[in-house]
Amino acid sequence: MKTISLSIVFLLFTQFTYSQINLKTESFRVLGSCEMCKERIEGVAHKLKVNFAEWVIETNMLTVTYDSTKLNRLKIEKKIAASGHDTHDVKASAYDYNNLPDCCKYNRKSPSGPAGINDEAGFAASGILTGVVMEENKKGSFTPIGNASIHSLHNNNMIMTDSNGVFRFTTQIPTQLVISYVGFKSDTVSITSLSDIKVILKNSSTTNLGEVIVKSKRPSTYISNLSTLNTLTITSKELTKAACCNLSESFETSPSVDVNYSDGVTGLKQIQLLGLSGSYSQLITENVPEIKGLAGTFGLNFVPGTWLESIEVTKGIGSVVNGYESISGQINIEEKKPDKAEKLLLNGYANNMGRLESNLNLIHKLNDKWSTALLSHYSTAIAKNDNNKDGFLDMPMGRQINLINRWKYMDNKGWIVQLAIKAVNDKKQAGEVDFNPDKDKFTSNHYGLGYNIEQYTATAKIGFSFPQKKFKSLGLILSATDFKNEAYYGMRPYTGKQNTLYGNLIYQSIIGNSFHKFRTGLSFTNENVKENFINKNFKRRETVPGAFFEYTMSAITNFTAIAGIRADQHNEYGFLVTPRLHLKYDIDKNSSFRFTAGSGFRTANIFADNISHLASNRNFLIQSQNNYGYGLGYEKAWNFGLNFTHKFRINTNHGSLSIDAYRTNFNKQTVIDVDANPQQVNIYPLQGKSYSSSIQAELNYSPLDRFDIRLAYRYLDVKTKYMSGTLAKPLIAKHRAFINLAYETESNWKFDYTTQWNGKKRIPNTSSNPTDKQMADFSPAYIQMMAQVTKTLGTKWDLYAGAENITNYTQKNIIISADDPFSPYFDAGMVWGPVNERIIYFGFRFKIK
Repeated sequence: MKTISLSIVFLLFTQFTYSQINLKTESFRVLGSCEMCKERIEGVAHKLKVNFAEWVIETNMLTVTYDSTKLNRLKIEKKIAASGHDTHDVKASAYDYNNLPDCCKYNRKSPSGPAGINDEAGFAASGILTGVVMEENKKGSFTPIGNASIHSLHNNNMIMTDSNGVFRFTTQIPTQLVISYVGFKSDTVSITSLSDIKVILKNSSTTNLGEVIVKSKRPSTYISNLSTLNTLTITSKELTKAACCNLSESFETSPSVDVNYSDGVTGLKQIQLLGLSGSYSQLITENVPEIKGLAGTFGLNFVPGTWLESIEVTKGIGSVVNGYESISGQINIEEKKPDKAEKLLLNGYANNMGRLESNLNLIHKLNDKWSTALLSHYSTAIAKNDNNKDGFLDMPMGRQINLINRWKYMDNKGWIVQLAIKAVNDKKQAGEVDFNPDKDKFTSNHYGLGYNIEQYTATAKIGFSFPQKKFKSLGLILSATDFKNEAYYGMRPYTGKQNTLYGNLIYQSIIGNSFHKFRTGLSFTNENVKENFINKNFKRRETVPGAFFEYTMSAITNFTAIAGIRADQHNEYGFLVTPRLHLKYDIDKNSSFRFTAGSGFRTANIFADNISHLASNRNFLIQSQNNYGYGLGYEKAWNFGLNFTHKFRINTNHGSLSIDAYRTNFNKQTVIDVDANPQQVNIYPLQGKSYSSSIQAELNYSPLDRFDIRLAYRYLDVKTKYMSGTLAKPLIAKHRAFINLAYETESNWKFDYTTQWNGKKRIPNTSSNPTDKQMADFSPAYIQMMAQVTKTLGTKWDLYAGAENITNYTQKNIIISADDPFSPYFDAGMVWGPVNERIIYFGFRFKIK
């Protein structure tokens, strides 16, 4: 069966490559003005059985790929001209041109010749322009102006604004508008794009027309209409709404991802997606799985916020191209690129708890092909804090040093090469305030814990796009990582080492035409993991060669399907098949349904995935089934999801609504049971059902210019079969509500405010503990608030200040038996609420573009 499956993949690969020998790709100008033109032009081309056709509105350039033994360019141009569109060499007849809808009637600059002899520099596109006219009074407030005259010099059309000051009409771009209103002097302004515009007329005491401001309506987070997957993109603009010192703190203003402290002493934060821990979400850096395995929990702290260009959060099963490990979702990190980022970015941060951070990004373009980047980070904690007076540090002491050197090569022949070397050293110490590691480590004088992590990573991404066949590309991803963690938790030592080699070869092309695309390739993972906990060794080597095939079909109007399958040969688990399906149906241009289904598998890392339980005196009892690794086998789950997205506009105010529901069913799972006995962590294979159901609704709306509102509600039902029965997963809120308000003034002030309401959470059973060391069955619901103010000075400086946990609400008695940390009852892992009191911070960003 294994041989047959892999043979089919290779046969398909060979057949598709052979069939494209006679393909020819050409680009030429075709005049048009709108999306309807695009559908018509590409439709004519596809009726001629071309393999690929793409017409770009902004440039009016059509790129086609066709079989040169059956077609030629002139025949394609003649057919397109017969539909009413002038091409480079063929002019449409007046009859065909006049039969076009009004919105499609492009500007025929040269009435006597085809598009190819028009003045290229003077060529213009057409489209629908929307804007609003407003009056600014002496106090700086704005009022819409109804019945203002808008005169287009392109076609002499004149329209009036409505009662809300809004106008909308079809015009050539670029163009000039004459705007006039009684009491104001008429003036002429230039429009260079079809973005929504705002025209501000000064009050009657001034004599000149105010400037026209072209605004981008792209929100700071969005789900692309073009994406078949339910992928939320968090832009760099969104990441500056909060302190965002590292990746673990990058989701504070996003309701899709939960962020919580793992325990009451280490200061580590963990994420959750669809009610499942971050270990079930595949974390990749520009499609490279750098943060995984033993580095999974700590790795979230290894990516500083200033290094991030964007974050792409995909809910549910991801693509088979990226591997087999995503179960609840996939988080792809896009870091600053050597050829696109600021030449210099210097960032500093400090808070009232003594945390200091600095980041320096340096970008240099060596020539027209090579560019390089050096990204550096240093952070430290210099103050001892014990605000809740339990005798333990509220935040660990220590420091982190982090460096990346990136190189990028890109030529005009289709080659792109990206190289990166990364190094991080993270050394932290926590525990009792009086703990001195030189004197007290591994003694009962004072309780302490600490870790010293070193990680080194080298990656190479090599891509080639065939110049004459733009639909075809070949890519190779290579990565090597060395990770080491030397730690101690009270009297218990822990050492973890991991070496990972990864390779992924990806070939992309089409089948017949661009309505049928595919990606196929080979992957290889070799992971060597060695752990020692309390002098007990755990070793495993995972060697996994695999092959994958992913097919994308968009031949049916408004419908796209992506079907993928991968076959992997695991050295211990055997032959594993991972199927995945993604469907998207567009009701109209603003509304879409998405459906996803598929499976994933992974090997659990019982210590790295459960750091919170190491910060306790619980005994780890592992019910091993064999001698491989922990003896628990692999985890496997099926995920199903449905999403509805709708984008709307009220006058010139944009908004979006997203509703989704996901279900994850585990066939195999490593169960972490802390309910059976409060002095034990029982770890065993799943015997029964385990699932997660998630429903979320999110509304984004801009009711006023530069004012954005984000509202969200999420419901979770996460249950697992434990020894004592089927129970809700502990420390997870079933209900959560969220609101984010963001306002930006014209004087470059930015105000951001976020409130989160978390419902009650089930707390693991502690009833057998002494009375003073018991916790309630459920936590109370609570509210968290945070806010930030940013001031931009010129083009180089940003100054910001903010507060976290504004209400100063914290969990009481975070640590069980804090007064006797060497007793069997000591447990710092029962965290359900805020650990730190109110944090005040400030910082700056200095950049040279």
